[in-house]
Amino acid sequence: MMYIKIHEAYRLIVAICDSDILGKKFEEGNMQLDVGERFYKGEELKKEEIITLLKKYSKEDATFIIAGKESINAAIDLGIIDKNAVKKIAGIPHALVLV
Repeated sequence: MMYIKIHEAYRLIVAICDSDILGKKFEEGNMQLDVGERFYKGEELKKEEIITLLKKYSKEDATFIIAGKESINAAIDLGIIDKNAVKKIAGIPHALVLV
């Protein structure tokens, strides 16, 4: 399961994370990944439902902020992000993508 939350600003910001890392902070050296509920907690959906939404929002003027193995893999499978663009903090993959 994954969470998705849509923030509306001058462009859409699509925040997606794996359910098991929601509300956690990860640190490595001087880097930190904060998977805060306020930013990421929206609808909790199955992978297939997330993929449908990823397809929809990838056709719009959107920014994707993605954290977690399952979420990252879904975005890679759809070609939204390249696996070389994925960074890791404390073993947790994350990516920021402008479409």
